[in-house]
Amino acid sequence: MKKLCIVLGILCALAVAGVAGIAGGLYYWASRDLPGFTNITDYNPPLVTTVYTRNNEVLGYFYKEKRFLVRIKEMPDFVPQSFLAAEDTSFYAHGGVDILAIARAFFANMRAGHVVQGASTITQQVIKSLLLTPERSYQRKIKEAILAYRLEHYLTKDEILTIYLNQIYFGARSYGIEAASRAYFGCHVQDLTIAQAAMLAGLPKAPSSYNPYRNMAGAIKRQHYVLNRLRELHWITEEQYQEALSEPITLKRMDDPSWHQGAYYLEEVRRRLIERFGEDVVYNAGLHVYTAVDMTHQLAAERSVRDGLIASAKRRGWTGPLQHLNRNEWGMFLNNHPYSALELEQGTWVKALVKDVTADRAIVQFGDFQGRLDVKEVHWARTIDPSKATEEVPSVKDCRKVLNSGDVIWVSLLAVPENLNPEDESAAKAAMWNVTLEREPEVQGALISMEPGSGEVRALVGGYSFDKSQFNRATQARRQPGSAFKPFVYSTGLDNGMTPSTVLLDAPIVYTSSTMVWKPQNFEGIFYGPTLLRTALVKSRNLVTIRLAQRVGIRKIIKRARHMGLESEFPEDLSVSLGSSPVTPLGLTKAYSGFARGGSTVEPRFILSVESAWGDTLYVNEKQVNEDAVSPQTAYIITSLLKEVVSSGTGWRVRRAFTRPIAGKTGTSNDEQDAWFVGFTPYLLTTVWVGFDRMQPMGRFETGSRAASPIWVGYRKAIESQYAEEDFPQPPGIVMARIDAKNGLLAGSATEKSYFLPYKAGTEPHRTSTASTTSPGGSVKAAGEDLLKQVF
Repeated sequence: MKKLCIVLGILCALAVAGVAGIAGGLYYWASRDLPGFTNITDYNPPLVTTVYTRNNEVLGYFYKEKRFLVRIKEMPDFVPQSFLAAEDTSFYAHGGVDILAIARAFFANMRAGHVVQGASTITQQVIKSLLLTPERSYQRKIKEAILAYRLEHYLTKDEILTIYLNQIYFGARSYGIEAASRAYFGCHVQDLTIAQAAMLAGLPKAPSSYNPYRNMAGAIKRQHYVLNRLRELHWITEEQYQEALSEPITLKRMDDPSWHQGAYYLEEVRRRLIERFGEDVVYNAGLHVYTAVDMTHQLAAERSVRDGLIASAKRRGWTGPLQHLNRNEWGMFLNNHPYSALELEQGTWVKALVKDVTADRAIVQFGDFQGRLDVKEVHWARTIDPSKATEEVPSVKDCRKVLNSGDVIWVSLLAVPENLNPEDESAAKAAMWNVTLEREPEVQGALISMEPGSGEVRALVGGYSFDKSQFNRATQARRQPGSAFKPFVYSTGLDNGMTPSTVLLDAPIVYTSSTMVWKPQNFEGIFYGPTLLRTALVKSRNLVTIRLAQRVGIRKIIKRARHMGLESEFPEDLSVSLGSSPVTPLGLTKAYSGFARGGSTVEPRFILSVESAWGDTLYVNEKQVNEDAVSPQTAYIITSLLKEVVSSGTGWRVRRAFTRPIAGKTGTSNDEQDAWFVGFTPYLLTTVWVGFDRMQPMGRFETGSRAASPIWVGYRKAIESQYAEEDFPQPPGIVMARIDAKNGLLAGSATEKSYFLPYKAGTEPHRTSTASTTSPGGSVKAAGEDLLKQVF
C-alpha cells in the first residue's frame, strides 16, 4: 500500500511537472514574439479634431475615424455599467482573464457543436483591438490572455475601461461611445438615458447585426438582454428597469456642421493647422481648436457676398437656361426634382420648367407646384455686352425674348401665396406661386472682416459656393488692388514733406520707353488741373497719384507698402502707385490695420488656441503687432481723408447706409477686372473683392463702388448693432485747420468752400486765402512755378 501511494505520488508529481512544463512551453512559444504593449498605457487612438467658434459652438470636424475622447468620470454610472453587464460582469474581479467564463464558454460550445459563446474579457478585447490581428486561432487566444494579464499590472481597471469605451466600433462609421451617442441618438454621452445606453452596449458584439437603423427588432432584443442583466446585478432598480423598457427609441443623428456654414473659414483653419502640426495630427489627434469666427458675422458675410454676386451677375445680363427639354422629357425632370410645400419659403431657389410663355408672363412648374413669372421679373435679362452698363440698355419687356417652353431655369419665390397653410400640401399644389428669374453668377468674390484691436478674424468668405470651388479667394487670390492701394502712396507723401493741402497738377502724362507708351488717365477721362492732395485721394485721381509717386520716389512707396504687411513683386514702376501689383484680400486687410489702429499693424488671427484631446495647451496664438508700421499722425491724417471718401467721395453708398464715422477706399483695376472696397471703424475692418477667376472685364461701371461696396454695406448692416458708435482718436501732434478748397490756404473771408483738415503740428498753412491768391481757374499763384515743373 505504501509503495502504491509512493508510486501514485510520483506519478502525480510527474503529471504536475508535465503540465507545468507544457504550460511553460506554451507560454514560451506564445510569448516569444508578443508585440510590445506598454504603448497602450499612453493611449492615443485616432480621434476627431473639433473646431470651435469664439462662442464655443462647433464649426466643424476633421477626422479619419469618427471618434471623440470621453473619460469615465464624464459618463453617468449606468453607461459603463451597461457595457460591463453586456460584456464582462466580473471585470473588476478578474486579473485580465476570466477562467470561469472560459470554462462556461467551452462547455456551451461543446454542447452546441460550434461557437455560440465567447469568453473574452474587456481587457482581452482591448488587447485584440489595439495589438493583435482579428484571426481566430488558439495561438492568438493564448497571446491575448498573456498580454491581458500583463496589461492589468500596468493600468488601472478604470483606465482599461476608458480605453475600451473609446476604442470599440459601434457601426454607423462611429468609433467610441461619444461618437455612437451622436450617431444614434443625436446627443452627448452624458445625456444618454438608461434605455439608450443599454442599446449602445448591445452593439459591440455585432455592430452590423444589431444596428437599429437596419434592424430595430434585433437591437431592441439585445437591449432588453442588457437591461435584464443590469437589473439582475442590482445596478439599476426595478423602477428604472421598467421605465427603460417602456421608453420609446427614437433614432437621430447629431448634425455635422462641417463644410456647410463657414466652410471657407474652416478650410483656412485646416490649412493652417496642417502647416503647424502636420496632417496626421490634425486628422487623428483629437485636437480642440478655438477660433475667432463669430457665426453672426460669418452668416451675414456669406449672405451678403452671395446677394452681391448675384446682383453683379444680373447687371451683366442673361446667359440662357440651364438646359432645354423636349416635351417627352418634362415628366421625368419634374419627378427627379420634387419639392415639399414645407421647404418652400420666400427667397427659396428652385429649378423650374417653363411650360408656357407669352409676352407678359411665363408659367413654370417645380415639382408639383405652379408658378407665375411676370415680365417685370425678367427686366434684367438682356443680352450680355460688357461695353454697356445695365442702365445704358433698355429693359426686357417681352418674356418670349428670354424664355421658351421646355427651358429649365432657376427661379426664387417672391412670397408664399396669401392665406396658404404650408402644411396643406394639396392647397399648396393648387396655388399659383409668384416667382422671379434667377441666375447663378460666374463672377466670384471674397470678404474678410477683422477686429483691428485684436487681429481676430470674425468672418471669412472665399467665394460664391464652397461646394463648387474650394479655392479661397480671400487668402489665396492675388489681384490688382487698383485705387485701394493709394492710401499707402499718400501716406508716403505725408512723410516726405507733403500735407493734405499740397497742390499737385491733374493733367495728362505720357511715359515712353523702347517697348511701350503709357498714357494713364483718370477714371472719368477728365483732367481737373491743380488739385489738393486731399481731393486727389477722396476723388481717387490717378494722375495726381502718379505725380505724387514721381515726386517722393516709387522705392519709398514700395518700402512703405511692405512695411505695412503687403506682399507682392512690386516692380520699381510708377504704375505700382495705381495698384498694379497683385495682393491678397487678407494682405490688404493687414496693411489697412495700420490706419485703423492708429499706426501699428496687427497679424490677422484665425486660430486662437489649440488643446490636446486631454485638455493640455499645445498652442496659443498671441497677438502680433508691428508697432511702427506708420506714424500715428500719418495714420490719423490718412484715416481722416478716407472718412471723406465715404462722406463725399467714391464710398457714397456707405454714407447712405450709415451715420456713424466710417473710413474706406474703393479700388478698381483696369477694364473693371477687379473691384474692391476696404472700409473700417476703430472696432472692425472689412475688405471686399469682386472679380472673375480668369481675369476678364466685369462690365462697364462694375467698379469698387458699384460691385464691392454694396456687399460691404449688406454685411455691416447686419452686425453693426453689436458695436457702440466710435470715432478714431486724435493722437498728439495733430492740429486742425480750416482751409480754402480752391488753393489749400487758410480759409478767409473770400473763401467759398472750405475743408477742415488735420495736419502734423508745424505743417499747417499759415497764409490766409484772399480773392487775389486764386486765379480764375482755381490755381494758386504762389504755387505757379511748382505746377509748371509738374507739367514739364
